[in-house]
Amino acid sequence: MAAKSDALLETYRQKRDFARTREPSGSEAEKIAGDGLFFCVQKHDATRLHYDFRIEWEGVLKSWAVTKGPSLDPADKRLAVRTEDHPMDYGTFEGTIPKGEYGGGTVMLWDQGTWEPLEDPDEGFAKGSLKMHLEGERMRGNWALVRMKPRNGEKRENWLLIKEKDEAVDRRRNLLKADKSVKTGRSMAAIAKGDDVWDTDRTADDESHKTSGKKSKATAAKAKPAAKDKKPSAKPAKGKAGEPLPMPAFSPPQLATLVDTAPAGRDWVHEMKYDGYRVLIAIGDGKVSCWTRNEQDWTERFTGIAEAAATLNCRSALIDGEVVAFDADGGTDFSTLQKHLSEGGPLSCFCFDLLHLDGEDLRDQPLTERKAALRDLLDGHETQTLLYSEHITGSGESVFKKVCASGHEGIIAKRADAPYRGGRSRNWLKVKCTRRQEFVIGGWKPSDKKSRPFSSILLGVPDGDTLVYRGRVGSGFDEEAMADLKARFADLARKTSPFAELASDVKRAARFVTPTLVAEIEFAEITADGSIRHGVFKGLREDKEAGDVTDERPTSAPASGRKGGKSAAKATPSPQSTGAAPDRVADVRLTHPGRVVFEGQGVTKGDLALYYEKIADRMLAHAGNRPLSLVRCPQGGDKRCFFQKHDSGGFPDAVETVAVTEKDGSKADYLTVGSAAGLVGAVQMNTLEFHIWGAHNDRLEKPDRLVFDLDPDEGLDFGDVKQAAFDLRDSLADLGLTTFAMVTGGKGVHVIAPLERRQGWDDLKAFARGFAHLQAREEPDRYVATMSKAKRTGKIFIDWLRNERGATAIAPYSTRSRAGAPVATPVTWDELAELDAANGFTLDTVLARLDEADPWADYDTVRQSLTKPMLKAVAE
Repeated sequence: MAAKSDALLETYRQKRDFARTREPSGSEAEKIAGDGLFFCVQKHDATRLHYDFRIEWEGVLKSWAVTKGPSLDPADKRLAVRTEDHPMDYGTFEGTIPKGEYGGGTVMLWDQGTWEPLEDPDEGFAKGSLKMHLEGERMRGNWALVRMKPRNGEKRENWLLIKEKDEAVDRRRNLLKADKSVKTGRSMAAIAKGDDVWDTDRTADDESHKTSGKKSKATAAKAKPAAKDKKPSAKPAKGKAGEPLPMPAFSPPQLATLVDTAPAGRDWVHEMKYDGYRVLIAIGDGKVSCWTRNEQDWTERFTGIAEAAATLNCRSALIDGEVVAFDADGGTDFSTLQKHLSEGGPLSCFCFDLLHLDGEDLRDQPLTERKAALRDLLDGHETQTLLYSEHITGSGESVFKKVCASGHEGIIAKRADAPYRGGRSRNWLKVKCTRRQEFVIGGWKPSDKKSRPFSSILLGVPDGDTLVYRGRVGSGFDEEAMADLKARFADLARKTSPFAELASDVKRAARFVTPTLVAEIEFAEITADGSIRHGVFKGLREDKEAGDVTDERPTSAPASGRKGGKSAAKATPSPQSTGAAPDRVADVRLTHPGRVVFEGQGVTKGDLALYYEKIADRMLAHAGNRPLSLVRCPQGGDKRCFFQKHDSGGFPDAVETVAVTEKDGSKADYLTVGSAAGLVGAVQMNTLEFHIWGAHNDRLEKPDRLVFDLDPDEGLDFGDVKQAAFDLRDSLADLGLTTFAMVTGGKGVHVIAPLERRQGWDDLKAFARGFAHLQAREEPDRYVATMSKAKRTGKIFIDWLRNERGATAIAPYSTRSRAGAPVATPVTWDELAELDAANGFTLDTVLARLDEADPWADYDTVRQSLTKPMLKAVAE
């Protein structure tokens, strides 16, 4: 890729005199640290103030100058002028470029993070439409770059940067008000006064700096924010010896299970249930970040809390808490919180757990020890902003009654000696004084009053791809909330109902929306028919996704955990049993492990990573160390997916590459995996399918497998496909080839013959084509050997095309990006005879087979290759 990036950077280099500027020349390829494809936005005060939007692709930063900056309003289509590709190490720059040089002026690193293509990027560049998902510190969610048709004589390439309609849309929030560097916390003025200028004042010792684009230690030590920027700085205090430690990674928060009564016994501690937004406060790397429960970076929205956390006497920390706002009566109130967030009112945070401190992971320690460390950390720093969440040991029912009598929402009961585990479990329990729950908005009813844009909202809870209707709510809306919802409903409007069932009287005159908005509702009860009674709208939950909403029904609280003098809490459930989302599998860090990738089955990214870690040995025996084509589905299996075979950058290191000579003689880096970490690394990049070459990396010109894919016409049943598989098996056996069967996870069956690496691709292709056409000639009513849909009616297509150089077939044990989360599964011939479908194996059933005999146990013992008599027997 280095040679290609050199060619792409030619224009960039021509515009710069590297004897006069320290801008990186890109002569040495540099990878930005971290997993995923990098993106950044640099605020650039040159001849005209603008924002440079850059995304990593083909080993460089593809760049656009966005004159008015990005907007969270889909109606704002921002002009983005395509500029020259920049080297990767440009993406970490912040400082000034000398006046008189190209682009002279001040540069701020305004945003950075990772981006994920939602379609094939190469096709997107070609057609002028790039759709992407951003995970930055400021820009998040789905965005699009659309190329405009050029006017006559126009030389520059104009695009539009547009925020797509999703949960990250926020018309009321001006992104550009966030005006501090995400790298140093400095303003543009402070950066301009700094002494890290790319100028020509060099010493002999500094010559190595010509192409790196990085500041020397001496220069970095001199750089200081301007005095006026000291007050809002959110950098941790250096009360402890040593430099700041790395910031702890995001950890999925522990969640509580709803129960009907408070648990008894002194092995439980009880805290107030706060009415706010969950937050994880991360301190490290000289800065503070505030994450929501879904890993959204809300540091800008929780500025006061970040600044308060920056004063804590630690080198690094990860604090779990709840952001709240107090109403006039001194209680935490969700509506007040939303008002303060939109209008800039004061926020507070009740801190109730400590997951990391000064480089040490505390999650395996008992809760009481973690809370003791938290109290010590907050000691002397408690203000109205950061508050320690007090608890009472035992007396659960008494505590609960007193909390309810005081008008609060309820309590959270926690096992005193339990470790911290992400996901929902029964080590944390919530007991509510009033009925309150999140619901998903699926529609609304118009109002006959001019002052009200709607009379009520229609609510439900997710059930696969639909919603289960839970009733209407028409109270609790002030004018601001109504105006906000009206605008959101316009963006999310759809013609069809998202509800599984809806009574005709409700459906009549109803308007429907895509179910992405989550509403907090307080209500008296759920009636016998499952509807909300006396519901009141409390606000939107912008920190939660619709897929996180569950139909909460309280269960019985556990009895005292003491059995035989030991606490039952020691036997902590595994992540799989608790629904936790592991953030590291096979030593690969997962981002958003709790994101659901197969909606109907509730399979998360973390679940999928665990599956591939466990199946790795069997899968890699057949799919390892081969060139791959991956099917990547950034929005889940039921959304748009795309194939990727070349390394575009951004993959974890465990996903490797192999150099392949293309038809035109050029070399290209193809993706390949050879370990469990490699499989999981592909999952981290939202891979749902693995397709493999018919040759291994070490001998690419000598294929070692022959595969026929039996693809039936729509009118045929699986019995027809099975019979065809047995017939092909017998015909190949007559020629001297032993074969194995695999159901594809779709409609078909693969008949596969392992081969010794003696034949080349031409012989393999000739045999496969000749054999398929021979079957079609002998039984033209059953088979067809051409791809023509018109000729396939009522027949089975014997797909032999997977035996060409560069062609791929679905890998054994790969999941399929289809409804039901099916798996392509090797089976014995006897087992195939008993199967009812090709898509009946799931993650769980395949993993259960690990305890059974390998259906392909004899695969590696077969010694066979294509011979001249075989080729002659099928020749046309």
